[in-house]
Amino acid sequence: MIARLADARFPSLAFAMAMLVAAFLFPRAEATRNGADLLLTLDITGSMNTRDYALDGAPASRIEFAKRAMRRLVADLPCPSRVALAIFTEREPLLLFEPIDVCENFAAIDAAIAGLDWRMAWEGDSRISAGLFRAVEMARRIDADLVFITDGQEAPPLPAYGAPAFEGEHGKVFGLILGAGGYEPAPIPKFDERGRETGFYGVDEVPHESRFGLPPPGSEQREGYNPRNAPFGGEMAAGSEHLSSVREPYLRQLAETTGLAYAHLEKPEAIAPALLAVAHRRPSRAPVDLRPAYAAAALGGFVILYLVVPLAEFFARRRRSRPATALSRRLP
Repeated sequence: MIARLADARFPSLAFAMAMLVAAFLFPRAEATRNGADLLLTLDITGSMNTRDYALDGAPASRIEFAKRAMRRLVADLPCPSRVALAIFTEREPLLLFEPIDVCENFAAIDAAIAGLDWRMAWEGDSRISAGLFRAVEMARRIDADLVFITDGQEAPPLPAYGAPAFEGEHGKVFGLILGAGGYEPAPIPKFDERGRETGFYGVDEVPHESRFGLPPPGSEQREGYNPRNAPFGGEMAAGSEHLSSVREPYLRQLAETTGLAYAHLEKPEAIAPALLAVAHRRPSRAPVDLRPAYAAAALGGFVILYLVVPLAEFFARRRRSRPATALSRRLP
Protein backbone atom coordinates (compact mmCIF):
# COMPACT_ATOMS: atom_id res chain seq x y z
CA MET A 1 0.00 0.00 0.00
CA ILE A 2 2.85 2.37 0.83
CA ALA A 3 4.27 1.72 -2.60
CA ARG A 4 0.94 2.65 -4.17
CA LEU A 5 0.86 5.87 -2.12
CA ALA A 6 4.39 6.67 -3.19
CA ASP A 7 3.33 6.18 -6.78
CA ALA A 8 0.69 8.93 -6.28
CA ARG A 9 3.36 11.56 -5.66
CA PHE A 10 4.48 11.89 -9.24
CA PRO A 11 0.97 12.21 -10.78
CA SER A 12 0.02 14.78 -8.12
CA LEU A 13 3.14 16.85 -8.77
CA ALA A 14 2.72 16.54 -12.53
CA PHE A 15 -0.91 17.61 -12.32
CA ALA A 16 -0.12 20.64 -10.14
CA MET A 17 2.71 21.76 -12.43
CA ALA A 18 0.51 21.28 -15.50
CA MET A 19 -2.17 23.54 -13.97
CA LEU A 20 0.40 26.24 -13.21
CA VAL A 21 1.75 26.11 -16.76
CA ALA A 22 -1.80 26.26 -18.17
CA ALA A 23 -2.50 29.37 -16.06
CA PHE A 24 0.31 31.15 -17.94
CA LEU A 25 -0.40 29.73 -21.40
CA PHE A 26 -4.23 29.84 -21.39
CA PRO A 27 -5.22 32.46 -18.79
CA ARG A 28 -8.55 33.38 -20.44
CA ALA A 29 -11.38 31.95 -22.46
CA GLU A 30 -14.45 33.52 -24.04
CA ALA A 31 -18.09 32.93 -23.08
CA THR A 32 -21.42 34.51 -23.91
CA ARG A 33 -22.84 36.48 -21.01
CA ASN A 34 -25.69 38.91 -20.42
CA GLY A 35 -24.46 42.40 -19.59
CA ALA A 36 -26.03 45.86 -19.59
CA ASP A 37 -25.24 49.18 -21.25
CA LEU A 38 -26.13 52.10 -18.99
CA LEU A 39 -26.25 55.88 -19.05
CA LEU A 40 -25.83 57.05 -15.45
CA THR A 41 -27.20 60.59 -15.08
CA LEU A 42 -26.91 62.51 -11.81
CA ASP A 43 -28.88 65.64 -10.88
CA ILE A 44 -26.35 68.13 -9.43
CA THR A 45 -28.74 71.05 -8.88
CA GLY A 46 -28.98 72.95 -5.59
CA SER A 47 -31.62 70.88 -3.81
CA MET A 48 -29.41 67.80 -4.22
CA ASN A 49 -27.06 69.36 -1.63
CA THR A 50 -29.70 68.75 1.05
CA ARG A 51 -28.22 66.58 3.78
CA ASP A 52 -30.90 64.03 4.59
CA TYR A 53 -28.75 60.90 4.18
CA ALA A 54 -25.99 59.44 6.33
CA LEU A 55 -22.64 57.98 5.29
CA ASP A 56 -20.22 56.40 7.75
CA GLY A 57 -22.22 57.83 10.66
CA ALA A 58 -22.17 61.43 9.40
CA PRO A 59 -24.82 63.50 7.59
CA ALA A 60 -24.39 63.35 3.81
CA SER A 61 -25.90 65.22 0.89
CA ARG A 62 -28.02 63.54 -1.72
CA ILE A 63 -25.23 63.99 -4.25
CA GLU A 64 -22.68 62.26 -2.04
CA PHE A 65 -25.04 59.39 -1.25
CA ALA A 66 -25.98 59.03 -4.91
CA LYS A 67 -22.30 58.89 -5.85
CA ARG A 68 -21.74 56.09 -3.33
CA ALA A 69 -24.73 54.24 -4.79
CA MET A 70 -23.50 54.73 -8.38
CA ARG A 71 -20.05 53.41 -7.50
CA ARG A 72 -21.60 50.36 -5.87
CA LEU A 73 -23.83 49.84 -8.91
CA VAL A 74 -20.84 49.89 -11.27
CA ALA A 75 -19.03 47.37 -9.04
CA ASP A 76 -22.07 45.07 -9.03
CA LEU A 77 -22.64 45.05 -12.79
CA PRO A 78 -21.93 41.74 -14.55
CA CYS A 79 -19.26 41.48 -17.21
CA PRO A 80 -19.56 42.45 -20.00
CA SER A 81 -21.33 45.72 -19.17
CA ARG A 82 -20.69 49.25 -20.38
CA VAL A 83 -21.34 52.56 -18.63
CA ALA A 84 -21.69 56.14 -19.83
CA LEU A 85 -21.79 59.08 -17.41
CA ALA A 86 -23.74 62.34 -17.55
CA ILE A 87 -24.70 65.18 -15.21
CA PHE A 88 -27.90 67.21 -15.23
CA THR A 89 -28.65 70.82 -14.38
CA GLU A 90 -31.06 73.46 -15.71
CA ARG A 91 -32.84 71.45 -18.44
CA GLU A 92 -29.98 69.72 -20.25
CA PRO A 93 -27.97 66.60 -19.41
CA LEU A 94 -24.29 66.79 -20.31
CA LEU A 95 -22.63 63.57 -21.49
CA LEU A 96 -19.18 63.24 -19.91
CA PHE A 97 -18.20 60.07 -21.76
CA GLU A 98 -19.91 57.46 -23.93
CA PRO A 99 -20.30 53.81 -22.86
CA ILE A 100 -17.04 52.08 -21.99
CA ASP A 101 -16.41 48.57 -20.68
CA VAL A 102 -16.84 48.37 -16.92
CA CYS A 103 -14.50 45.47 -16.27
CA GLU A 104 -11.61 46.90 -18.28
CA ASN A 105 -12.09 50.51 -17.15
CA PHE A 106 -13.49 50.16 -13.64
CA ALA A 107 -10.89 52.39 -11.97
CA ALA A 108 -11.45 55.22 -14.47
CA ILE A 109 -15.25 55.03 -14.17
CA ASP A 110 -15.09 54.89 -10.38
CA ALA A 111 -12.79 57.92 -10.26
CA ALA A 112 -15.05 59.88 -12.63
CA ILE A 113 -18.09 59.24 -10.44
CA ALA A 114 -16.17 60.11 -7.28
CA GLY A 115 -15.19 63.46 -8.86
CA LEU A 116 -18.75 64.62 -9.57
CA ASP A 117 -19.63 67.82 -7.70
CA TRP A 118 -22.45 70.38 -7.56
CA ARG A 119 -19.92 73.05 -8.61
CA MET A 120 -19.93 71.53 -12.11
CA ALA A 121 -23.43 72.99 -12.66
CA TRP A 122 -23.61 75.75 -15.28
CA GLU A 123 -27.10 77.04 -14.33
CA GLY A 124 -29.13 77.22 -11.15
CA ASP A 125 -32.53 76.17 -12.50
CA SER A 126 -33.78 72.60 -12.24
CA ARG A 127 -36.23 71.59 -14.97
CA ILE A 128 -36.51 67.93 -14.01
CA SER A 129 -39.03 66.84 -16.65
CA ALA A 130 -37.17 68.55 -19.51
CA GLY A 131 -33.85 67.11 -18.33
CA LEU A 132 -35.29 63.61 -17.99
CA PHE A 133 -36.88 63.69 -21.44
CA ARG A 134 -33.59 64.78 -22.99
CA ALA A 135 -31.70 62.14 -21.02
CA VAL A 136 -34.09 59.51 -22.43
CA GLU A 137 -33.31 60.76 -25.94
CA MET A 138 -29.59 60.71 -25.16
CA ALA A 139 -29.82 57.13 -23.93
CA ARG A 140 -31.70 56.14 -27.10
CA ARG A 141 -29.04 57.80 -29.22
CA ILE A 142 -26.14 55.91 -27.62
CA ASP A 143 -28.21 52.68 -27.37
CA ALA A 144 -28.11 52.42 -23.57
CA ASP A 145 -30.53 52.00 -20.68
CA LEU A 146 -31.02 55.03 -18.43
CA VAL A 147 -30.44 55.52 -14.72
CA PHE A 148 -31.62 59.02 -13.75
CA ILE A 149 -30.99 60.09 -10.14
CA THR A 150 -32.87 63.15 -8.88
CA ASP A 151 -35.02 64.41 -6.02
CA GLY A 152 -37.65 65.61 -8.49
CA GLN A 153 -37.79 69.20 -7.21
CA GLU A 154 -38.46 71.59 -10.07
CA ALA A 155 -36.93 75.04 -9.58
CA PRO A 156 -38.71 77.25 -10.33
CA PRO A 157 -41.88 75.22 -9.83
CA LEU A 158 -43.84 73.96 -12.79
CA PRO A 159 -46.24 76.43 -14.43
CA ALA A 160 -49.98 76.08 -14.00
CA TYR A 161 -50.31 73.93 -17.14
CA GLY A 162 -47.89 71.33 -15.73
CA ALA A 163 -44.85 69.57 -17.13
CA PRO A 164 -44.00 69.68 -20.83
CA ALA A 165 -45.28 66.85 -22.98
CA PHE A 166 -43.03 63.85 -23.60
CA GLU A 167 -42.44 63.65 -27.33
CA GLY A 168 -40.43 60.42 -27.32
CA GLU A 169 -41.68 56.87 -27.75
CA HIS A 170 -43.07 55.37 -24.55
CA GLY A 171 -41.02 52.37 -23.40
CA LYS A 172 -38.41 52.73 -26.14
CA VAL A 173 -35.69 53.21 -23.53
CA PHE A 174 -35.45 50.86 -20.55
CA GLY A 175 -34.16 52.00 -17.21
CA LEU A 176 -34.81 53.38 -13.78
CA ILE A 177 -35.57 56.71 -12.13
CA LEU A 178 -34.06 56.81 -8.64
CA GLY A 179 -35.75 59.26 -6.28
CA ALA A 180 -33.13 60.79 -3.97
CA GLY A 181 -33.89 62.33 -0.60
CA GLY A 182 -36.01 61.81 2.47
CA TYR A 183 -39.76 62.14 2.72
CA GLU A 184 -39.63 64.91 5.34
CA PRO A 185 -38.87 68.47 4.10
CA ALA A 186 -35.33 69.54 4.96
CA PRO A 187 -33.48 72.88 4.55
CA ILE A 188 -31.40 73.44 1.39
CA PRO A 189 -27.81 74.64 1.99
CA LYS A 190 -26.84 77.97 0.48
CA PHE A 191 -23.37 78.81 -0.89
CA ASP A 192 -21.62 82.03 -1.86
CA GLU A 193 -19.84 82.72 -5.15
CA ARG A 194 -16.71 80.95 -3.87
CA GLY A 195 -18.57 77.77 -2.99
CA ARG A 196 -18.53 78.32 0.77
CA GLU A 197 -21.65 77.35 2.69
CA THR A 198 -23.35 80.37 4.24
CA GLY A 199 -26.51 78.89 5.73
CA PHE A 200 -29.84 77.73 4.32
CA TYR A 201 -32.29 79.23 1.88
CA GLY A 202 -35.09 81.23 3.44
CA VAL A 203 -38.71 81.44 2.38
CA ASP A 204 -38.13 84.77 0.60
CA GLU A 205 -35.05 83.63 -1.33
CA VAL A 206 -36.59 81.13 -3.75
CA PRO A 207 -39.55 81.32 -6.14
CA HIS A 208 -42.61 79.46 -4.93
CA GLU A 209 -44.57 79.81 -8.12
CA SER A 210 -43.87 79.87 -11.84
CA ARG A 211 -45.14 82.96 -13.62
CA PHE A 212 -44.62 81.68 -17.13
CA GLY A 213 -47.61 81.03 -19.33
CA LEU A 214 -51.22 81.36 -18.23
CA PRO A 215 -52.04 82.12 -14.59
CA PRO A 216 -53.61 79.38 -12.46
CA PRO A 217 -57.39 79.20 -11.96
CA GLY A 218 -58.59 81.59 -9.26
CA SER A 219 -55.77 84.09 -9.72
CA GLU A 220 -58.36 86.81 -10.28
CA GLN A 221 -59.15 86.53 -6.57
CA ARG A 222 -55.63 87.47 -5.57
CA GLU A 223 -54.77 90.86 -4.18
CA GLY A 224 -53.51 93.25 -6.82
CA TYR A 225 -54.85 91.21 -9.70
CA ASN A 226 -54.92 92.92 -13.06
CA PRO A 227 -55.72 90.92 -16.20
CA ARG A 228 -53.15 92.83 -18.23
CA ASN A 229 -50.40 94.01 -15.88
CA ALA A 230 -50.64 91.55 -12.97
CA PRO A 231 -52.46 88.36 -14.04
CA PHE A 232 -50.78 86.41 -11.20
CA GLY A 233 -51.65 89.03 -8.56
CA GLY A 234 -49.66 91.83 -7.06
CA GLU A 235 -47.67 89.83 -4.50
CA MET A 236 -45.29 86.92 -4.80
CA ALA A 237 -46.68 83.61 -3.62
CA ALA A 238 -45.19 82.02 -0.48
CA GLY A 239 -44.84 78.31 0.02
CA SER A 240 -42.33 75.62 1.05
CA GLU A 241 -40.00 75.54 -1.95
CA HIS A 242 -37.14 76.61 0.32
CA LEU A 243 -37.40 73.15 1.86
CA SER A 244 -36.76 69.94 -0.03
CA SER A 245 -37.96 66.34 0.00
CA VAL A 246 -38.14 63.64 -2.63
CA ARG A 247 -41.08 64.40 -4.93
CA GLU A 248 -42.04 60.77 -5.31
CA PRO A 249 -45.56 61.13 -6.80
CA TYR A 250 -44.16 63.43 -9.47
CA LEU A 251 -41.27 61.07 -10.27
CA ARG A 252 -43.63 58.11 -10.48
CA GLN A 253 -45.72 60.11 -12.93
CA LEU A 254 -42.64 60.84 -15.04
CA ALA A 255 -41.67 57.16 -14.94
CA GLU A 256 -45.11 56.17 -16.16
CA THR A 257 -44.96 58.80 -18.90
CA THR A 258 -41.61 57.64 -20.27
CA GLY A 259 -41.96 53.90 -19.65
CA LEU A 260 -39.15 53.78 -17.08
CA ALA A 261 -39.33 52.09 -13.69
CA TYR A 262 -39.10 53.98 -10.40
CA ALA A 263 -37.37 53.19 -7.11
CA HIS A 264 -36.49 55.21 -4.04
CA LEU A 265 -32.76 55.59 -3.41
CA GLU A 266 -32.23 53.94 -0.03
CA LYS A 267 -29.62 51.17 -0.02
CA PRO A 268 -26.73 51.25 -2.54
CA GLU A 269 -26.57 47.45 -2.64
CA ALA A 270 -30.22 47.26 -3.75
CA ILE A 271 -29.80 49.29 -6.94
CA ALA A 272 -28.19 46.65 -9.16
CA PRO A 273 -30.94 44.03 -8.61
CA ALA A 274 -33.66 46.66 -9.17
CA LEU A 275 -31.99 47.88 -12.34
CA LEU A 276 -31.15 44.48 -13.83
CA ALA A 277 -34.78 43.46 -13.32
CA VAL A 278 -35.88 46.11 -15.84
CA ALA A 279 -32.76 46.66 -17.95
CA HIS A 280 -32.31 45.33 -21.47
CA ARG A 281 -29.95 42.35 -21.22
CA ARG A 282 -27.31 42.44 -23.96
CA PRO A 283 -25.61 39.09 -24.66
CA SER A 284 -22.06 39.40 -25.93
CA ARG A 285 -18.77 37.56 -25.89
CA ALA A 286 -16.74 38.30 -22.79
CA PRO A 287 -13.37 37.08 -21.52
CA VAL A 288 -13.46 34.66 -18.60
CA ASP A 289 -10.44 34.57 -16.28
CA LEU A 290 -9.44 30.91 -15.86
CA ARG A 291 -6.48 31.56 -13.59
CA PRO A 292 -8.40 31.12 -10.31
CA ALA A 293 -9.63 27.71 -11.48
CA TYR A 294 -6.11 26.66 -12.51
CA ALA A 295 -4.74 27.88 -9.17
CA ALA A 296 -7.38 25.95 -7.22
CA ALA A 297 -6.63 22.78 -9.19
CA ALA A 298 -2.87 23.20 -8.65
CA LEU A 299 -3.46 23.73 -4.95
CA GLY A 300 -5.43 20.47 -4.87
CA GLY A 301 -2.48 18.65 -6.44
CA PHE A 302 -0.04 20.07 -3.89
CA VAL A 303 -2.41 19.19 -1.03
CA ILE A 304 -2.41 15.57 -2.20
CA LEU A 305 1.36 15.60 -2.63
CA TYR A 306 2.39 17.22 0.65
CA LEU A 307 -0.52 16.46 2.98
CA VAL A 308 -2.71 13.54 1.93
CA VAL A 309 0.07 11.13 0.86
CA PRO A 310 2.31 11.75 3.95
CA LEU A 311 -0.64 11.34 6.32
CA ALA A 312 -1.76 8.16 4.58
CA GLU A 313 1.79 6.74 4.78
CA PHE A 314 1.99 7.62 8.47
CA PHE A 315 -1.25 5.83 9.36
CA ALA A 316 -0.29 2.83 7.17
CA ARG A 317 3.01 2.42 9.05
CA ARG A 318 1.20 2.58 12.38
CA ARG A 319 -1.20 -0.16 11.35
CA ARG A 320 1.70 -2.38 10.23
CA SER A 321 3.64 -1.92 13.47
CA ARG A 322 0.76 -2.72 15.87
CA PRO A 323 0.77 -6.61 15.56
CA ALA A 324 4.51 -6.91 16.20
CA THR A 325 4.28 -4.70 19.28
CA ALA A 326 1.42 -6.71 20.74
CA LEU A 327 3.26 -10.06 20.17
CA SER A 328 6.43 -8.81 21.90
CA ARG A 329 4.44 -7.86 24.99
CA ARG A 330 3.05 -11.44 25.36
CA LEU A 331 6.48 -13.12 25.28
CA PRO A 332 7.99 -13.96 28.75
